[in-house]
Amino acid sequence: MPNSFTISDLALGSGHLGICPLPGRWGRYSDDLATIQKWRPSLVLSMTTADEMAAHGASSLKADLATGSIAWHHLPIRDFDAPDAETVARWTEVSSLAQHALSQGGKVLAHCKGGCGRSGMMLLRLMVEMGEDPDKALARLRHARPCAVETEAQMLWATQPAR
Repeated sequence: MPNSFTISDLALGSGHLGICPLPGRWGRYSDDLATIQKWRPSLVLSMTTADEMAAHGASSLKADLATGSIAWHHLPIRDFDAPDAETVARWTEVSSLAQHALSQGGKVLAHCKGGCGRSGMMLLRLMVEMGEDPDKALARLRHARPCAVETEAQMLWATQPAR
């Protein structure tokens, strides 16, 4: 994994998915934020914990995105883990918002600390919910971001709708 901030992009429906590390993880937060703003997502999903965001200078991400009229949802998940009950309960609403944005040609960006496991899990879940075969969706996602989805628990949660 290179130590740089990049957004890996793949098409889904009429829109695009993006996956990236936490802004500020490997460089200046302001530079990474500018990259996100230039990519122009409709919605950003943060799977990092509040402590991870604070440690990398990203505590103001919600407010910073709001200045560009970018919606933000925080779905904190511990590193290498799958969602807890509270995050699962919120997922239906967030998934609906993401699917709506994608159907309108929008972009949905997901990040976690490294831009791999947690963010990959959430995007894979979204792809499966939108009708993609889990194996094909994972292959497409890993073509864009080879490290996407890191644990068996993440894989199981992401592919649950197809089971």
